Amino acid sequence: MPIAKIESLDNNARGICHNEDGKTIFIDDALPNEIVEYAKFKDKKKYELAHLIKIIKPAAARVEPKCKYFGICGGCAMQHIEMTSQVAVKQRVLEDNLWHIGKVKAQTMLPPIVGSAWNYRHKARLSVRNVPKKGGVLIGFHERKSSYIADMQTCEILPKAISDLLMPLRSLIASLTLAEKIPQIEISVGEFVIALVLRILEPLSDNDKTLLKIFADNYNENNSNANANANAKQKLAFYLQEKGPDSVYLFYPQNENQKTLSYLLPEFNLEMQFQPTDFTQVNHQINKVMIRQALSFLQANQNDIIADFFCGLGNFTLPIAKQKARVFGVEGNAELVKRANDDAKNNNLQDLAKFKVANLFKFDLPELEKLIAENDGKIFNKWLIDPPREGAVELIKALPDEFSEIKPKLIVYVSCNPATLARDAGILVHLKNYELRFAGIINMFPHTAHVESMAVFALKE
Repeated sequence: MPIAKIESLDNNARGICHNEDGKTIFIDDALPNEIVEYAKFKDKKKYELAHLIKIIKPAAARVEPKCKYFGICGGCAMQHIEMTSQVAVKQRVLEDNLWHIGKVKAQTMLPPIVGSAWNYRHKARLSVRNVPKKGGVLIGFHERKSSYIADMQTCEILPKAISDLLMPLRSLIASLTLAEKIPQIEISVGEFVIALVLRILEPLSDNDKTLLKIFADNYNENNSNANANANAKQKLAFYLQEKGPDSVYLFYPQNENQKTLSYLLPEFNLEMQFQPTDFTQVNHQINKVMIRQALSFLQANQNDIIADFFCGLGNFTLPIAKQKARVFGVEGNAELVKRANDDAKNNNLQDLAKFKVANLFKFDLPELEKLIAENDGKIFNKWLIDPPREGAVELIKALPDEFSEIKPKLIVYVSCNPATLARDAGILVHLKNYELRFAGIINMFPHTAHVESMAVFALKE
């Protein structure tokens, strides 16, 4: 077996080294400075992919994974790396992307936003399959680099209440006549409700409906008794999805005392209601800190008129409005805008927070001018941008290159993809006359290679 010394990690937490010919080799689970034996499983012209066979000299950052399914389950990629080293790797990924793609450097790198490493994932999409060879119904993430479902009985990154439900849910699905027609369960955990969305390919039988109701009733009764002194009791609710995401509806329980699915932002005295398939941040603890940091840079006050692009449910919009600033949230998903408006009304912020549906991936200067006109001609002096992985390149390009009063003085950019952030940062700095004041990572997804980050741009005087 060939032996190599690992030089660095890539964006997927694979070890990187080079052979004698200079060819790049990516080795699963290998860490920087380790000496390892490996076996290649894919040979391309410019690179090789390889499995780790043996660690001859381990890295100081290597730790024993907490989850016994790590290496099989594809839900995590970095449990074998000590947490501070995980964060350092992600910070390096951000800095490398900013420089190599955008040709920019932040004037100040921010301390990373970190939180609990376990039981943080409040949203997940789990696959379901009946596999007789493995004992029956499996519910979990896919195996690493495979379409097979991991045979996981617990999960260390899901909330404990969800981890504890995995085996009971296996038995429940196995008991249904529709067991072979439920390919997926989408989980969404709120402050008061655990929503389980069953993707069903055929209608439930009457007996199936009865079994689901009994399961929910038993869970809710037992949970209520076990947590009699708790301030908030999470109730289990089943939703059904017969077709696309728009077909999701609440199946059980349905009563006027049933709490809605929501998350709380106590610092701003806000309750954000949402539907189980809506986009929300998966890590509630980190989301609260992220909002706090974004608002500390915005310094929003009653003299500000702020645009919140890709606003979703108003995760940033409503906290901004709580600072007495006027804020205009723009989002491409009409259903999210409807719920953002509802949340604004429920929190008595409808006079300060306005929302609009717009395709921000097809945006230009006339669209920006139209948006300002719809805001009674008021210029947005600050922007917050929180795009999906594709980034916000068309929105950034809509800004004039030369001096213009419509250019915001400050832009806070929250990113879930360091590559597209770096691309957009390059445009802002090299073409739009901004400087990159701050940048830093947000460890929204511990033990994965996912890099969330925040950057702050100021218009040059």
